[in-house]
Amino acid sequence: MTDVKSYSTLFIPSSGPDGADGVFISGCHVGDCHYISGNENAYLRMDHLKNLLKMIGIDEERIEIHQISASEGKKFSESIIAFTEKIKKLGESKIPKKSKKSGKIKAEAN
Repeated sequence: MTDVKSYSTLFIPSSGPDGADGVFISGCHVGDCHYISGNENAYLRMDHLKNLLKMIGIDEERIEIHQISASEGKKFSESIIAFTEKIKKLGESKIPKKSKKSGKIKAEAN
């Protein structure tokens, strides 16, 4: 997507069935975005989404939103590496995965 304001809270949980165990979102710094207040709204939506995830038993640490400008390559790289390590430590998400062959969602056996 072109800007953090464009993400839908409906899109994020649907990342799980496609195999994502975590979602990392990066956007402009508040007050420094040519979409004006779109990123501020995105941060508010993220707070709501994390509360919803908690309610359905999904660790809200699996989703992060960061204020990183296009000129902050080192910060972006370091943030992605730290997030990836955190997700590895958390292990697989509890969201059922799609079968690669059938495309149907299958529940994991406990």
